[in-house]
Formats: sequence, C-alpha cells, structure tokens
Amino acid sequence: MPFYHKLGELPRKRHTQFRQPDGSLYKELVMGTRGFSGVQSIVYSRYAPTAILQVEDCGPVCVPLEEPGALRHRHFRTARLGPHGDAISGREPMLHNNDLTLSVVQPTQAMQLADKRPYWYRNGEGDELLFVHEGAGHLETSFGALPFRHGDYLNIPIGTTWRLVANGPLRLLVIETRGSIEPPRRYRNEYGQLMEHSPFCERDIRVPLDLPQHDERGEFNVLVRAHGRHTLHTLDHHPLDTVGWDGFLYPYAFNIEDFEPITGRIHQPPPVHQTFSGPNFVVCSFVPRLFDYHPQAIPAPYNHSNVDSDEVLYYVEGNFMSRRGVEVSSITLHPSGLPHGPHPGTAEASIGKQRTEELAVMVDTFHPLRICQPALTIEDEKYPFSWIG
Repeated sequence: MPFYHKLGELPRKRHTQFRQPDGSLYKELVMGTRGFSGVQSIVYSRYAPTAILQVEDCGPVCVPLEEPGALRHRHFRTARLGPHGDAISGREPMLHNNDLTLSVVQPTQAMQLADKRPYWYRNGEGDELLFVHEGAGHLETSFGALPFRHGDYLNIPIGTTWRLVANGPLRLLVIETRGSIEPPRRYRNEYGQLMEHSPFCERDIRVPLDLPQHDERGEFNVLVRAHGRHTLHTLDHHPLDTVGWDGFLYPYAFNIEDFEPITGRIHQPPPVHQTFSGPNFVVCSFVPRLFDYHPQAIPAPYNHSNVDSDEVLYYVEGNFMSRRGVEVSSITLHPSGLPHGPHPGTAEASIGKQRTEELAVMVDTFHPLRICQPALTIEDEKYPFSWIG
C-alpha cells in the first residue's frame, strides 16, 4: 500500500509495554512481507494469536484442469453457472497457472462449515483480489470493517483473517495469487506516493475506518490456506479481537468508477488501463471514456499478437464495441501464440464514434493459463471461429 494508516489504540512506541485494563499485556503481532524487508503492520490483540484448541486437515487445494489440447481462443459464459456455497466454497475456478487462479463465485449463504458453524478465512499463500460485479456488504477483517459495493476491487493481503458479509445477492470475480498485488511501480515515486500521471490517487482508496471490538471466548473457526492445503484451526477466542494496529499492510477497496482513463489522439495500448500489478500478471480496468480524437482515428483496437502473454477479459457491463457474442460476466481468453483483434465490421463501425460505455476487467498473465474443468461446461465452442464473415 502506498500510505501509512492506523486504527484503534496503540502504545506510543512499538515493542514496548501496552497493558489491558486488568494489567495484562496486549499481544503484539508483526505482520510483514519479504522477510521483514517488505511492507508490514503491527497488530495488537486481547488474546494470543497462537492460542489454538484444535487443528484439522481439510485436504489439498484442488484445481481440476482440462487436458492440454489445441491452441485456440476461448469464451466462457459464466452467467450460466448457478449460485451456490459461500465466498470460499462457492468459487468456480476458470483459469489457472502457478501464479494465480481466476474464479467466479455467486454465494448463497454466509461463510459457514457443513455443520453451519461460522468460520473466518486466511490465505497464507498470497494476496487475493475480489472484484464486486454485483452486490454490496462489508468485509470483516483483523484490521477492521471495510464496506464494499458494486464495482469495488477488494485487495486482501496475505495473512489477513477475514469474513465476507453480504447485504444480498453477490457476484464476484476472484484472483488468488502466489504473491503481492499492488499499484504499478511506474505510478509511484521513490517514497511510494502515487504520482500525478497515475490514473488514481490515495483519495480514491478506501481503508478500514471502523474497528469493532471483540472479546468473546469460546470456540471460533479459521480456515487457513497454506502450503497447498486447507487447515481448520479452532481458536479459544474471537479471531478479530484486534484493539489497534498501524502500518502499510492492510485490506483496502478501490472502485473501478474512480479509475481515470488515459486517452490520446490515436488508440492507446492496454498498459494505459493498468490498475494493479501482481507476480507475473497485471490487472487492467476498461471504463467508459472518450474515444481517440485524431481526425483519421480508428477507435476499435487494432489486431495484435500476444507474443509472451495470455489476455483474459471479464465483461462487466456496457457495449463491447470490438467484440460480438459476449455477455455480461463472460470471460474470454486470447492465449499467447495467436493474434486477435476486433470482430469483422467492428473496426469500420467504430469510426466517428465519440465514446464507449464498456466496463471490463482485464488480466494479462506472462505465463500460460490452463482451463479449469468448471469452465468447460459453459464454453462457447463457436468462439474460435467467430472472426469469419
């Protein structure tokens, strides 16, 4: 994160005595990345985060993959997947490689185990980015509550304990990574501040501002993902018993509507839409914007060949002027090794248009993606041949 934030009660100096009303010490937890050389926060809680009553192995993290086959463009109609499960169990993996897994989820229930006991979640392998396509609610986290709404990116850093609470139906696009997700380096100065040419700034980033107090004792469940497995930890206290924290590592929200598009006289390449950077991938936001203003400009994107990256588009809403046959919540994959571009007639049709109202999320990966088995049930088999005629 590009700026320092604090919330709740803190001692004046770190690693010094900080006592509870009964005289006992609050428990201090340093959460840091990259072996204490990356960003970190210090969290103070009522009870020891190490106080675990029970440990249960829940098996490996399984991502069922398609057998390798012919190289072709792909289109998956995710609107045809039925809602089920919760924000974790209901995830339907679509695309995967060793750097990330891209899933969609439409939860129908609160986060709970098979026996209806509530649980919280912690990813110990990397950050998660949740894009809220539909719905609203709030994220309960060890750093406080974070309200969310339609169009929000929720950036949840590694090691954060959280629970998603929805106000109604939800549709999410989920990116699980094996590292950190952060604003692109070229947007930031040497101090980490977002610079003037960045398409968003710190004012657009929403951080936790409310820290509910929990001192409940009993049995509370936390599902932890780490080392390729899920483990259920039963704690002897509420997992969100934080009384205060400060630092640079915490969850935050950024709404796609706050992304300020960069335009030019002629068509601009996809990097101008970049919003986040992750390990061997980038996330871009295509938002409503004015078209190119050169008198001979062709607003539709030109044909291009992804020489060393796979391009994924998740269609949110609006009119996708260069693509025919896609639906809201469709996912297209244009893999490396194949050129792709506007469908026949769309380049000519775009000439003279003043603006576009499309809204989409793009993920470019620098290692090839594999197709997950759930995606095969909703594939548009005609898509690879849709540039004919």
